[in-house]
Amino acid sequence: MRQYELVERVRAYDPVADEDRLNRAYVYALKAHGSQTRDNGDPYFSHPVEVAGILTELKLDSASICTALLHDVVEDTRGTLAEIERLFGPEIARLVDGVTKLNRIELQSEHTKAAENFRKLVLAMSEDIRVLLVKLADRLHNMRTLHFIKSDERRRRIARETMDIYAPLAERLGLQRFKDELEDLAFAELSGEARNSILQRMQFLQERGGHLTERIMDRLNRDLMGEEIEAWVSGRVKTSYSIWRKMQKRNVGFEQLADIMAFRVVVKDVGDCYRALGCLHSRYPTVPGRFKDYLSTPKPNGYRSLHTGLIGPEQQRIEAQIRTSEMHEYAEYGVAAHWKYKQDGSGEAVYQVEGRKFRWIRELLDILEHASNPEEFLEHTKLEMYQDQVFCFTPKGDLIALPRGATPVDFAYAVHSEVGHSCVGARVNGRMMPLRTSLQNGDQVEIVTSKAQHPSPDWENFVQSGKAKAAIRRYVRQEQRDQFAALGKEMLDRQFRVEGYELTEKGLSGILKKLKQDSVQDLQVAVGQGNLSAREVLVAVYPAAKETKPGKIVPLARARRSKRKDGALPLKGLIPGMAVHFAACCHPLPGDRVVGIVTTGKGVTVHTIDCDTLAQFHDQPERWVDLSWSADAGDEPFLGRLHLVVSNEPGSLGALTTVIGKHEANISNLKITNRSLDFFEMLIDLEVGDVKHLTHVIAALRATPTISSVERARS
Repeated sequence: MRQYELVERVRAYDPVADEDRLNRAYVYALKAHGSQTRDNGDPYFSHPVEVAGILTELKLDSASICTALLHDVVEDTRGTLAEIERLFGPEIARLVDGVTKLNRIELQSEHTKAAENFRKLVLAMSEDIRVLLVKLADRLHNMRTLHFIKSDERRRRIARETMDIYAPLAERLGLQRFKDELEDLAFAELSGEARNSILQRMQFLQERGGHLTERIMDRLNRDLMGEEIEAWVSGRVKTSYSIWRKMQKRNVGFEQLADIMAFRVVVKDVGDCYRALGCLHSRYPTVPGRFKDYLSTPKPNGYRSLHTGLIGPEQQRIEAQIRTSEMHEYAEYGVAAHWKYKQDGSGEAVYQVEGRKFRWIRELLDILEHASNPEEFLEHTKLEMYQDQVFCFTPKGDLIALPRGATPVDFAYAVHSEVGHSCVGARVNGRMMPLRTSLQNGDQVEIVTSKAQHPSPDWENFVQSGKAKAAIRRYVRQEQRDQFAALGKEMLDRQFRVEGYELTEKGLSGILKKLKQDSVQDLQVAVGQGNLSAREVLVAVYPAAKETKPGKIVPLARARRSKRKDGALPLKGLIPGMAVHFAACCHPLPGDRVVGIVTTGKGVTVHTIDCDTLAQFHDQPERWVDLSWSADAGDEPFLGRLHLVVSNEPGSLGALTTVIGKHEANISNLKITNRSLDFFEMLIDLEVGDVKHLTHVIAALRATPTISSVERARS
């Protein structure tokens, strides 16, 4: 495209466009790219010119067109942002910078880099949506010339990225033509044989039917004219990828699809939309389940239309899309349709560029805030953007769009993160329903909350929206971090106390840099996780402690072999010399409230006060003995029993035993009680000092990723 042709294209829809700036941007980019060439041998400058041409189809402002011309200058030539700002102003420099950052990371690519790339794209487009429009036009032209790239692996990577990220983004902006072409070009690379098969079958049907599309259009026009409805009818065959995806989703053959041919009926107003729908439904049988009213419940991208499936003229299965001319304009141009006729007092076009005004971008930013890394953000974003949707209502009638299969928990998080965190139940259409319930189109959902409620890690297994998954993961991560921090604090307190040193916040703050920690809490977490030992921290704070031989804490193995010299019992309230047994049903530990039951010939059996076995002795009060632990009861090991559910994956048992060992407990017995494909259930007997010691072990185990649940066993 020559310079004057591009300028004339822009002037055709924006008469007051800055013609001088457009000419200068064209010449500057042409000189900057010089003799560079593309994979097909064409001059490199042909690419930015084609990108600019694509944006003129959307009738974008001159700043966007200049950005398209300059978008590769900083990355691929000696041009700088400072020079672009000096020559073209801060607005264009900011837009070019936004696109350049994305290109720079995209060159490194692979999975992590692609995820980071997408994270930066979301941030850039939240500030100015034109960054995304330029990027989509850039990707569209690259896909049109993808076949010139020699590397099969590189072509497939670009096609997969286009299918996963850029096509859904084009859909969210309402750019249906961009979406269709991006998907079809990517489909050609990723599944060429399937695409060719569908194209051949479509060609066969067209040859057999002759001018079938024109005949159906003519018949629909006459039907509507008979009802005195002014309408413009157009027809098209759907893209090969759209047809293939419907075949896969519905598990049907090519001939069973109702909407290979789609016809658009454009009428004057909303009333005529419903009149036209009634006209067609009265003349032709409808295909069950194929009616969708996007007038009363628009798509998240703002798309509005009536869709219906019919056995239409000549017994052909067709889809009719009924809309007004304004709706059709939006369906064609998406967000750009809002810009084209808005002008301020000076006659210049006014553009709403801030991306945050779009709810779906705000939701992506919310996911970005909750995700721990770019890969997780990309994973959750695909969930958010890539699924079919259901539309539900709040009790006040507000519309909430959710992925298909979404649950009340997804609904709660869509309302607000705090509502999701405190969700305890839901009324769906007035009835209390389980949180796992799949919501249907039109459901009215009322969330029941409680301040005492917290997200369950199990929720992540059934929620469908990226926002809910990200929020739940973040909360669980924070809970685990808090547990590790509390555990680390306890370990440090004990280590410093045993060796006779004072533990202070100031002392810990002074060694953060030395131990490569950012905060005191990070230090406590590292100790709780076992990445740092409490003694390492002690020596870092008090270097003189290095000379002190640790040994004041008696290992359980040695304590097990030692006996009390005076033969004293660890319990108060017993007669000296009386035989004592600790009940195997509840495994009492120092720190538990306990009671003794006298048994003839066996002495006293010690139970915890809440042991279920005690119920059988309620009517025999003479056998009960009031007991309490002596002050030095924790000096020898006692048996505590745990019930665990552990993931069935390599390293799980190793992680389990490592945590137990690091917390100075000893496994005396281990029994697997149930096993499945995903989990093991087991009972473990541990030798510990007291209840507090066992509680620390339980906290550490609960914070271990491969361990699903830990409870103290009572049998």
